[in-house]
Amino acid sequence: MKKNYIIKKHEDFNNIIKNGKFIKSNSFVLYYLPSEDKKIYFGIAVSKKIGNAVIRNKVKRIMRMIIHNNQKSFKNDNKYIIMMRRDCLINSYKQIEEELLNILGKVN
Repeated sequence: MKKNYIIKKHEDFNNIIKNGKFIKSNSFVLYYLPSEDKKIYFGIAVSKKIGNAVIRNKVKRIMRMIIHNNQKSFKNDNKYIIMMRRDCLINSYKQIEEELLNILGKVN
C-alpha cells in the first residue's frame, strides 16, 4: 500500500463514516464512499479498547498486509475505512482475509 493512498486526516475519516455506506463483519466494519479522482484510498482505525499500542500496531500491520496482497479485489474508485473490532485478535490471518474478501464481493 503506497503512502499516497492512505487516509490520515480526521476530517476525511469523519466524512467517509458519516456519508458513506458500511458493511459489518465479526472482525471489522468496512466503510466506503466513492472517490472523486477515481483512485483507491485506505484508512485503518483501531480502538484503544482492543489493547495497548503494540497490539494495535500488530492488528494494523496485519490489515495492511491483507490489503496489499488483495489490492486487485478492491474497486478502484472508492475510499475505504476499516475499523477493527475485538474479534480480530481471536481470528487468524486467513480468517480475517476471507472475511474481507467476502465483504468486498458484496461491495463490488
